[in-house]
Amino acid sequence: MFALRMTDAGPRVEEIATPVRPDEALIKVRLAGICNTDLEIVRGYAGFRGTLGHEFVGEAVTAPGRPELVGRRVVGEINAGCAGCELCRGGDPRHCPGRTVLGIVARDGAHAEYLSLPATNLLAVPDSVDDRAAVFAEPLAAAFGILERVKITPDLRVLVIGDGKLGLLCAQAVATTGATTVGVGRHRAKLDLLKRRGLDTYLEDDAAKLARDFDVVVEASGAESGLKRALALVKPRGTIVLKSTFHGEPRLEAWRIVVDEISVVGSRCGRFAPALEALA
Repeated sequence: MFALRMTDAGPRVEEIATPVRPDEALIKVRLAGICNTDLEIVRGYAGFRGTLGHEFVGEAVTAPGRPELVGRRVVGEINAGCAGCELCRGGDPRHCPGRTVLGIVARDGAHAEYLSLPATNLLAVPDSVDDRAAVFAEPLAAAFGILERVKITPDLRVLVIGDGKLGLLCAQAVATTGATTVGVGRHRAKLDLLKRRGLDTYLEDDAAKLARDFDVVVEASGAESGLKRALALVKPRGTIVLKSTFHGEPRLEAWRIVVDEISVVGSRCGRFAPALEALA
């Protein structure tokens, strides 16, 4: 099969063996998404070598232990655990010390004709969700993952920084809580997608008009400047949720976190079931 692989010489299309594993499902990829994390890997993030890509919708060719999925359209949670540690036994391998991560850590990804994942990672795609929507299951799950890490209630004010794919999905996921949700970004056309959902939006140049009164600020810009803006707009004793993954070492005004008693929370992967339900 052909695959887009990250090599020491950069990204290359290569012909490699189909990943047939008797203990895992084989998925024929129908559509794959490009994530900012993929672009950062190309720039050096995570030191990954192998097939890129972790956003996909495909068709299950084999599914050991789950024959009902064979022939079905599926998406897949990207973390594959060891199956033996306490986290894996509890049904959540996202922080298994020995995990592999599709297209990111020690596991070939979705920018290929086929991929392999444990059958337990797969979820059937509802018939009402077409491929072009289903391919968003992974980033939308990551957006809903914010709600696992931070309790957001209707009385809170939340700012989402970033109008890329992840930022737009984060704003829409947060808005399902009923919280007042505001988006900030660089592109009016992208922000208008949020306006059509009834959210207030501001271009970065106008963000200075915003008061420092946000209980939660979600940083999803993929840029160091987003973190600086988050610190400037979160209220004292507020919470910053970091969603960006990028290659580099951002400078951080740690004194402000201490003086204003700001909580900083990392948020990575979320569960796919709420994402599929929302897409449907």
